[in-house]
Amino acid sequence: MLTVDDLDFPHAAQVARITRHRTSLKTGKWTRETTNVITDLTSRQASPEKIARLVTSQWVIENRLHFIRDVTFYEDRFQVLTGYGPENMATLGNLAINKLRDHGHTNVAASLRDMSYEPITRRFDILGITP
Repeated sequence: MLTVDDLDFPHAAQVARITRHRTSLKTGKWTRETTNVITDLTSRQASPEKIARLVTSQWVIENRLHFIRDVTFYEDRFQVLTGYGPENMATLGNLAINKLRDHGHTNVAASLRDMSYEPITRRFDILGITP
């Protein structure tokens, strides 16, 4: 961790280097990745431990929302690229994910497969609509 005064980034107060060690569950292969972090928080506002918590908390968002939208809903493959189309599709994806979670589903992909067996009635049930 390093507090800086003359870094050529507006409002930068600290620079941190984070090294992550991972073992692949599939292959058992060990990898190491080093990342640099720049923040406007001073060392008094954010200790190394706090910065580590902040960086780790971003993965919760990535894993619980963005990964599901990218993989399950194929968001990166959308052909809707103009106007409010991408924003609307992301909003609908978030609605679907949150509704499934509200009804106790923990695996969105499995829930969608399960709902496909009764495509109309199951979707109405989750939305609280009586057809």
